[in-house]
Amino acid sequence: MPSNRPITPSTLSAKDLLWQIQWDKEKCTLCGSCTAVCPVNAIELGVHRKRVVETALGIDKASSSIFKVYHGIRQKTDPAYACVGCAMCSLVCPNSAIMPLRTDEADKQIYHINRGGHPRSRGGRRNVPGGILDRIKFMRISMLTDPALDAGRHEFEIRTLLGRVLPPEESLQHLRENGWIPPVREIYPLIIGSMSFGALSPPMWEGLQMGVAYLNEEMKMPVRMATGEGGCPPRLLRSRFLQYVILQIASGYFGWDEIIHAIPEMQVDPCAIEIKYGQGAKPGDGGLLMWYKVNKLIAAIRGVPERISLPSPPTHQTKYSIEEAVAKMIQSMYMAWGFRVPVYPKISGTSTALAVLNNLTRNAYAAGLAIDGEDGGTGAAYNVSMNNMGHPIAGNIRDCYLNLVALGKQNEIPLFAGGGIGKTGNLAANAAALIMLGASGVQIGKYIMQAGAGCLGSESDRCNICNIGLCPKGITSQDPRLYRRLNAEDVAQRVVDVYLSFDTELKKIIAPLGRSTSLPIGMSDALGIDDFHAAERLSIKYVV
Repeated sequence: MPSNRPITPSTLSAKDLLWQIQWDKEKCTLCGSCTAVCPVNAIELGVHRKRVVETALGIDKASSSIFKVYHGIRQKTDPAYACVGCAMCSLVCPNSAIMPLRTDEADKQIYHINRGGHPRSRGGRRNVPGGILDRIKFMRISMLTDPALDAGRHEFEIRTLLGRVLPPEESLQHLRENGWIPPVREIYPLIIGSMSFGALSPPMWEGLQMGVAYLNEEMKMPVRMATGEGGCPPRLLRSRFLQYVILQIASGYFGWDEIIHAIPEMQVDPCAIEIKYGQGAKPGDGGLLMWYKVNKLIAAIRGVPERISLPSPPTHQTKYSIEEAVAKMIQSMYMAWGFRVPVYPKISGTSTALAVLNNLTRNAYAAGLAIDGEDGGTGAAYNVSMNNMGHPIAGNIRDCYLNLVALGKQNEIPLFAGGGIGKTGNLAANAAALIMLGASGVQIGKYIMQAGAGCLGSESDRCNICNIGLCPKGITSQDPRLYRRLNAEDVAQRVVDVYLSFDTELKKIIAPLGRSTSLPIGMSDALGIDDFHAAERLSIKYVV
């Protein structure tokens, strides 16, 4: 009997999908939990017709076959509803009757996701596991180290500086000529990177802020969090917790009307101002908050209509060079806060990073430079950008640090590295490696989402639907039905746990170096790697 189902060029079978639903009819009680919780509607209740062979009990009776009809779970094969492998169905199933499994073949969806002339965009990070950072080893261990440097027995504080540190003679000259000295902040070297209020759900953003406040006020750890583009809740701008926040201004200027209007009412100054020129996941492209997330609250904070996509221009439209950016943007932000707040740019990791850095060295207004490598995450980016564009952060940060060394300014301009740090769970080791390559601190985003809120996304392209607001855990959604699954207090507790464990691990790495009083920034003689070309590229030891 012919099927009524049309066969088109984009028709796929379940075997062709990247994730396939395994369903056990015997265990399932048809409670409907899995179909209700699926973020992409990949499964539905279906009516199945199955041929069953019944064996006769007697010798003189022949076996027969009959058809039975039953209800069960059916996976959709339309690429628009393809399973993303988040496994929320298995998390809520009371009988463990369902589970997504990754196909053993190549992903054939990739040929069918550009219908309508729109290539695939997604959240998450690159689909390339591992990297150079995980292969770097720490080798300079002193056998005669003072036991007081042992992190397991004696405490010592880990701090870094955010701000331009001018030599004494230049500071005095700058004070005489301009009437002020560049401000400097002492902060913790692990910064929660730019994730906007809009990209993250209200409970997730609130949980991060609560965790940061607890770490500062109870644990005495000067942890800082960047807002990302899009402003922040008005009550935060007028509270004492603003001092733990780095406000970001990007090319879309979203939310900055609210920030500027709140300056006269601010109880405290923000920690710093970050001017975003690019992000590592999509260098040369602007930010994008898709319309799924632009609800009434987000629209009000950003000063835009509801339910429209909010793309940012690839560059700041009024600045045509880094020289002009320093002269206009950075100086104007200093003036807005009375020259009390450090201001620094954030750029994508590319081969042009050195040109930006060289310009910053000639101007005392720049408080540092943040570089976001190619493994950085994002709310929405095209696959072609995430997988084929950018520069690895290890090589980029090393080039910039060695350039500062050549200019004699390695202790003057702090470098902050981001992009794929802790990608495989080795957060402290990755951070220590970047610090010894020349970074003054590191920024993390995806890691704190995974560790702090249980993000299900992975580098094997599991889930990664942050961009369309259907996050099954409610981390990156503005839909109340989804973000009610997330408890802000639980997020805050996990953030504190992550920082305390990171602090212990980082001390275990740097204590044997004999550098307990300061971070081992640029201490590359302590590093080695088993790849000759990587060792030569990073100017570290080659070990086998």
